[in-house]
Amino acid sequence: METLNSKKSDTGNSGNSTQRYVDVEEIRDGVIVLKNGSLRSILLVSSINFDLKSTDEQDAIIQQYQGFLNSLDFPLQILINSRRLNVEPYLDFLGEKEKKQTNELLRLQISEYKNFIKNLTEVSNIMTKFFYIVVPFSPVESKEGGLFNKISAIFSPRQEVLKKREAFEMYKNQLWQRVDHISSGLSGIGLKLVPLKTEEIIELLYNSYNPNVCKNVIIKDIDKVELGV
Repeated sequence: METLNSKKSDTGNSGNSTQRYVDVEEIRDGVIVLKNGSLRSILLVSSINFDLKSTDEQDAIIQQYQGFLNSLDFPLQILINSRRLNVEPYLDFLGEKEKKQTNELLRLQISEYKNFIKNLTEVSNIMTKFFYIVVPFSPVESKEGGLFNKISAIFSPRQEVLKKREAFEMYKNQLWQRVDHISSGLSGIGLKLVPLKTEEIIELLYNSYNPNVCKNVIIKDIDKVELGV
C-alpha cells in the first residue's frame, strides 16, 4: 500500500479530518482505491514451519518460491502485522462453562484455569502475527481531454458515472488476474491465501492507523477469516 503523506496540518486546519492525509480514496468490492486511481487487493496468507521440514522439503520450497518470484512481472508488498493476543472471547467461553458446570470440583478447576490464563496474558506480552500480500494495479491514466470532453462531462454526468463504473470493473478484473496468479504460485509451497473483503480491509486499515485503540475496535474479527486455497 502507499505510505501516508508526510504533510502536517496547520493550526488553523486542526479541525479538518485526517482522512485527507491518507492515500485511500475508498474501499469497494474488496478493493482499495487510492487517490491516484490505482487499486490494491490484500491477501491474508497462512504460514508454514520451515524449520520442521526436512532438508529436501526445504530445498523444494526455496526452489518453488524462487520460481514464483521470477514469474512476477509486477511489484507486490509483503506485510507482517503483529497484534497483542486477544483472549477475552476465550475467557468469556470459560466463564460460561464455569456457570453451567454442576460438578463443584470441575467448576473450581475451570475457575482456576481461567484465572491462570488471565494472569498470564496480563504479565506477558503475547503477540500473534498475521501475514499479508498487497497486490497492486495501476491503470494507465489517459491525459487526453480537451474542452469538448470537459463540457460533455458537465452535461452528461450519468454517462461519466457509467464510464467510471465500467473502468473500475475492467481494472478490478485485471487486479484479480494478478491475485489468481499469486494464489496459484504460492499454493504449491503449501501456503493458503484468501482475499480480504471490504469489512476486513476496513478493520485492518483502522487498526493500522489507530494502534492504541485497535484492540477495542473489531468490525469483523480477522482471527475468524478462514484460509482456503
